[in-house]
Amino acid sequence: MNDPAAPTALALGLVTSRFPHALGATLGGSAAQGRATPTSDLDVAVLLPDSDTSRREVVRHDGRLAELFLHTLADLPGVFARDRARRRGTVLFLYDQGVPLMDPHGQVSRARAQARAVLAAGPPPLTPAEWERGRYYLTCFMDDLIDTQPADRYEQLALADSTLGESAHLLTAHHGAWTGIGKWLPRRLLSADPERGRALLDGHRSVAEQGDPAPLAAAAEQVLDLRGGPLREGYTQPWGG
Repeated sequence: MNDPAAPTALALGLVTSRFPHALGATLGGSAAQGRATPTSDLDVAVLLPDSDTSRREVVRHDGRLAELFLHTLADLPGVFARDRARRRGTVLFLYDQGVPLMDPHGQVSRARAQARAVLAAGPPPLTPAEWERGRYYLTCFMDDLIDTQPADRYEQLALADSTLGESAHLLTAHHGAWTGIGKWLPRRLLSADPERGRALLDGHRSVAEQGDPAPLAAAAEQVLDLRGGPLREGYTQPWGG
């Protein structure tokens, strides 16, 4: 979609037609950043009165998929708190970086200010037990990745994904930065640490394109070295922990 105003107009039409009682709405995601493709869905956050219910819906409007983040005013602070606890900030970023579609009572502006305050505080730091568990898991993934044979491509690719994911989890946490999933993982990773993040992503590509696990393993070990190095013998995890 070449017209940057087209996603905004489409999203506004969706909100006004389906939620005439909405208190406000904002368009986020790739569409708000001008990075949407013709098949990108629309990420729309809609504020609802407390008489409604908070939920997540996927709908199609005028031929375009839209993912709706529907929250009542009363529920929104709890939603922001859960978002922070997950360290991904999905709804927080919708309000922080989104394009306001409608805000007749200033509720979206207030929600944006609240979201920005939470984002500025950053995600919660990992506990010592979480750091140890992450180091141990990443060490296991890294060791298994190095040991894979060229013929074991399915295992190699699966381990590359696990190594990248756990490395991203630890590297963003090390910087007190937000993480992400899907296409947002490389974006958040590069934002948190351009040098080490790119080494991880280039290493992952080396596994996928060349079947060479060495660059990714080396990049993962660099991440581990930031927090005490690989963790093998001596690791203890209580049952249920």
